[in-house]
Amino acid sequence: MSTDAQAEPQETTPARTLLPLVVPALVVGVVCSLLFLGVSGLAEQLQHVLWEDLPDALGIGGYSSAWMIVMLTTTGIVVGIVVWKAPGHAGPDPATVGLASDPLPPYVLPGLLVATALMLAGGPSLGPENPIIAANIGLAFWLGSKALPAMPAALWGTLAEAATLGALFGTPVAAALVISEALAGKLMKGSLWDALFAPLTAAATGALTTTLVGHPSFDLGLPAFPRPHWGDLLSVLVVASAAAVLGMAAVYAFPYTHAAFGRLKHPMLMLPVGGLVLGLLGALGGHLTLFKGLNEVAELAKDPEGWSAGQFALLTVVKLAALLIAASCGFRGGRIFPAVFIGTAFGLLAHALVPGVHPAVGVSAGVLGILLAITRQGWVSLFVAAILVASPPILVLLCIASLPAWLLVTGRPQMQLHDDGTALR
Repeated sequence: MSTDAQAEPQETTPARTLLPLVVPALVVGVVCSLLFLGVSGLAEQLQHVLWEDLPDALGIGGYSSAWMIVMLTTTGIVVGIVVWKAPGHAGPDPATVGLASDPLPPYVLPGLLVATALMLAGGPSLGPENPIIAANIGLAFWLGSKALPAMPAALWGTLAEAATLGALFGTPVAAALVISEALAGKLMKGSLWDALFAPLTAAATGALTTTLVGHPSFDLGLPAFPRPHWGDLLSVLVVASAAAVLGMAAVYAFPYTHAAFGRLKHPMLMLPVGGLVLGLLGALGGHLTLFKGLNEVAELAKDPEGWSAGQFALLTVVKLAALLIAASCGFRGGRIFPAVFIGTAFGLLAHALVPGVHPAVGVSAGVLGILLAITRQGWVSLFVAAILVASPPILVLLCIASLPAWLLVTGRPQMQLHDDGTALR
């Protein structure tokens, strides 16, 4: 019996349509990676001067409580001046934008990059991802539209986002996952791989450039994880869900802390006050709770048995509060990297409280839950949690743990606000 239920063959994009995209994607990948490496390298040099050379010359401790308070407050003042005086005020309020945004005018980009470099060097708990992606999207859109006006304007932003994600993580996988998630539910001409062809080329080029120049590594060197057992399944489910709940506490508090700083109305009040609060938090939690958190995560995970449960709890709470304050008061930065620190500290806290929780299980589950709450991007959360432990068997556990954790966060407010200050859902 014949049937009409047979699926029609999917239309594919011919190679002659995809090939002209290769060179622009390669160029965007290299440029985006070099911009990321340039800003990061400049910030690292400035950080060395501010936190080592200068306090040594003054004969005081670089990470003493007094120096942390002074440096974070000063960072707030300097970044406040940039946001106040720079053309375009260093971009929109970072609390209202996500990982990718509409292209910014070119005159805004210098102020945004300067504010980002100063923030990274000064110690606030934010990463480079959001402002670097925004700068690369704006630059690619501006230059690309002039050089190749026949190309779809929106493609330049997609290429820049993918290239920057590849550069940030040293692999194109994260970019492919993010772009695939963004394409879900959209009408596409051709197959998914046709749509991913140019962005994946840009992401791979950006990742390769970063790898050759910067040699990034995300493996924390935690104890090797053997084949999973039933106890590991229980551990990953509980830790990931608890971390998601912890992250949602910050998400629900976000509109209120943002509104509190908004009452100050001027960046020369909002950012210095935010810097002062961050300095006090740093004095409470110690130097590991400063900066974007990637290097600090490695130091934290180097000796999982060398810290008490109380210390891990303090680090978790202080870093979460620091992320909340830094994201609310106007510092230009992203939330993924500090969230990784929070999840790592929370996972090691679980191991300290219950030694049967394997450190790799605790860390990956903690990072997964926090990232799901903070970013609301499932693939990125799974990817980042998996690469930290470099253990293929744990990926199965993470996929299972993501299900209850996702139920706890989906449909709820996100850590991103509308222009009127209300939470995005």
